[in-house]
Amino acid sequence: MKKNTDVETSLNPSTTRIAAAVATSLLLSPVLAQATESAAQWPSRPITIVVTYPPGGGADLMARLIAPGLGRELGQSVIVENRPGAGGQIGASYVAKSAPDGYTLMVDASSYAVNPSLYPRLPYDPAKAFTAIGVLARYPNVLVATQGFPAQSVKDVLAMAKQKPGTVAFASSGNGSAQHLSGVLFEQRAGVDLLHVPYKGGGPAMTDVIAGQVPLFFANVASSLQHIKAGKLRPLAVTSHTRTPALPSVPTMEEAGVAGYEVYEWNAAFVPAGTPQPIAGKLSDALQKVMNSPDVRKRIAELGGEVVAAPPAEATRYIDNQTRLWAKVIKDGNVKPE
Repeated sequence: MKKNTDVETSLNPSTTRIAAAVATSLLLSPVLAQATESAAQWPSRPITIVVTYPPGGGADLMARLIAPGLGRELGQSVIVENRPGAGGQIGASYVAKSAPDGYTLMVDASSYAVNPSLYPRLPYDPAKAFTAIGVLARYPNVLVATQGFPAQSVKDVLAMAKQKPGTVAFASSGNGSAQHLSGVLFEQRAGVDLLHVPYKGGGPAMTDVIAGQVPLFFANVASSLQHIKAGKLRPLAVTSHTRTPALPSVPTMEEAGVAGYEVYEWNAAFVPAGTPQPIAGKLSDALQKVMNSPDVRKRIAELGGEVVAAPPAEATRYIDNQTRLWAKVIKDGNVKPE
């Protein structure tokens, strides 16, 4: 009797799997070839750096500082586009939904490591939506006092805070901001209770501190340096592990008597998850060269910062460590965004 080979073939799992695999490979071959070709030809059009904060901030300054050099390294124009709002969430959401083709990257601030613990529901999962391609630079904060404030040192501030808990005020650019969390960590490490005065932005906070409305501010070195040099603010301590060349006579917080205190604001670069490794690698290599160029290193030093230029693996470890640190600070301090 003649066998029904058509029926046997359709019922044979092994044969079916082989046929399916061959068909799938034929379907995917053009796609894989196109992806390889795209990686080889990339970049063939302008690249956009999305900044998740308004113009003039630290992340914006960083993006505009590196854009020309990145363009020269990659042979394409690099455009900086600001998409601020919701503590960086609006810009980050945009990048998370962008095509993972290397033409959209994000320069974000240290809030990237803060938001997962600060906001109960983010419109994206940072661990799954992005790939870090480098930590670029970091900047210490500096605890500054208005000129009329009687405390002349951190020890004086601590003495006042312990004598009258909850009355010594410090300003910040908003609940959950880097300045606010710097103050919360200060409270936790020093065992004191301060009065937090949030503002809608660092500019208004700085204005009121200079005017003497609020006595203390954990300000970014870059944004406060001109006011310190002009004698409008008095620096008490920097939050870095070692003294910053921008303020060599100002002690670290450790030297000033607060053990275990170290805070940096930092900027990192990310691409959407799924960006082909060859393209992400080219971007990372170009960023390394730009960050280590003499002009960029000099400018960042003038702003009180230091170049990190950490490659992807090191950048991921650094960001993970920062995320764990601020998760604990936020939980222990019961910090809420509003």
